[in-house]
Amino acid sequence: MKDHIGKAEIRKDALQDGVEATATAVGAVTGIVTTAVRDVARALGGLATELFEIRDSARRAAADHGHDDGTDLPEPDPID
Repeated sequence: MKDHIGKAEIRKDALQDGVEATATAVGAVTGIVTTAVRDVARALGGLATELFEIRDSARRAAADHGHDDGTDLPEPDPID
């Protein structure tokens, strides 16, 4: 005996498969975007650390050579 599936069940299965595929794709894209945002934040944090280290090294070098009044090095703009 052959099982008979109605049109409504076929439509329901097709809709369910479509929703599942969409959810999987959205999850994959969300993971990619989350990783990209994290990587950008990490790279910018590393850059900021390097810039602070360069500034401190320049100040130490200026102090070592008698330029400790700070006139040779401008103060950075404050970060709000």
